[in-house]
Formats: sequence, structure tokens, C-alpha cells
Amino acid sequence: MNALEVIRADRVLSVVRAPEIPDPVALAEALAQSGIRTLELTFTTPGVLGYLSKAGAAADAVLGVGTVLHADQARAAIDHGARFLVTPGVRAEVAAVAAERDIPVVMGAFTPTEVLTALDLGAAAVKIFPARALGPGYLKDLRGPFPDVTLIPSGGVNAGNAAEFLAAGAVAVTAGTDVLAPADVAAGRWSDIASRAASFVRSMN
Repeated sequence: MNALEVIRADRVLSVVRAPEIPDPVALAEALAQSGIRTLELTFTTPGVLGYLSKAGAAADAVLGVGTVLHADQARAAIDHGARFLVTPGVRAEVAAVAAERDIPVVMGAFTPTEVLTALDLGAAAVKIFPARALGPGYLKDLRGPFPDVTLIPSGGVNAGNAAEFLAAGAVAVTAGTDVLAPADVAAGRWSDIASRAASFVRSMN
């Protein structure tokens, strides 16, 4: 399966924002074994491309890179093994690289106009960010004019509201600091992270 198929199947992707990742393979495998196979590393983590290369050895993990703002970042991420890209907003130059390299891009948007622009640029999915701002009701409203768009809320999604976002029409949700607390990642608390990931997955049903 390609990255978007895995995201749709699991209905969740994880994103980690941490100052360091002492063992990216252990992190990716802890998540995958708990039911979250997609892991988005981000350019806000220093040395992210090195972590991405190492994490490629993880079994069952599908790795991507987020906070991609420019074409050169997109190319570098793909060269280091990213199977999908994520942007915080509409970024035409990132979309162009993704299309050129046949890699799906999940493009950040918030308003209907931004969703349309992301689709026009070839986004495989649209990340509604920040989802906490208006909650599941807003996602349900977006589903009206965009019934067939892969919408993925991000920012403020947690085990307490993930099921609501999915019921409102999200194809998948993003598991962020609710599962991957930066301090726990930096300290290598993989069993704690695996436990929270499993709880998050259970909460979606």
C-alpha cells in the first residue's frame, strides 16, 4: 500500500515534534505495533533527515516529513526516504516537487478557499489545521461541499475527541503530543508512547 492507503486504513497518522529522537527505529516500531503505522517527522526537529534515514529500518512503519515549506526541503526529505510530505499551509512549490517525484502531499488548509487551492495543486489529502479552533462541527460543515476529499484534522486532536472528528467526516486524524509528548520522545520512553498510542487507537472506535 502507498502512504495514503495506510493512513486511510489505520484512520490515524502520528506526528512527532521533539528536540531529539534518540532511537527513531524504536519510536517507529512502538507506534506501528500499537496500530499507528504512519509517522511524520518534522523539520522543526534539528537533524530530522538523519533521523528519517535511520527510521527507515523500522518494520511496518511508513515514514513522512512535515512542516515542509520549500521545494529544497521536499526534495531532501524524499531523497532521505520520505514516502509522504505534509505542509502546514498551501505551498505550491512543495506540491510541484511531490508531483514530480510521485509522492503524496498532505497539504495544510483551513478555509474552503484554501481547501480548493490545495486540491488544485494536487494534494492527495488536506490537513485541516488548527482543528482545535472550531472543532468537529467545522469539519462536518466542510464535508458538505467536499464530500469526497480526504480531510485530516490536525492540532488539538486527542483521545477524547478523535472519534468525534471521525464521525464528523474525517478520513483520518492526527495523533500529536497527546501520544508523542516531546519530553517522552527525547527521553526514549518507548513503552509509555506505545501504551498511549494503543489507547488513542482504541478511542477512535
